[in-house]
Amino acid sequence: MPKIKTHSSAKKRFKVTGGGKVKRFHANHSHLMRKKSNKRKGRLVGSALVCDADQPRVMTLLGLGSNH
Repeated sequence: MPKIKTHSSAKKRFKVTGGGKVKRFHANHSHLMRKKSNKRKGRLVGSALVCDADQPRVMTLLGLGSNH
C-alpha cells in the first residue's frame, strides 16, 4: 500500500499535543471584527481541543491514524 499523504489544509490548522489530543483555533477571528463585541472577540482568542467525535477524522487527515 502507498503511504497516505498529509492533508495540506489540515496540517496548517491542527497541532497534536504531547498527550495525543488535537489542538485547534477558534473560527470567526480573522476579519470583520468591528461588528463583534469585545466579549465575543475575547472568547475567540486562544486555542481549544478538537472534540472526541471528530478527533479520529482529524488524525486521519494528518496522516497519523487513530492509534496515535
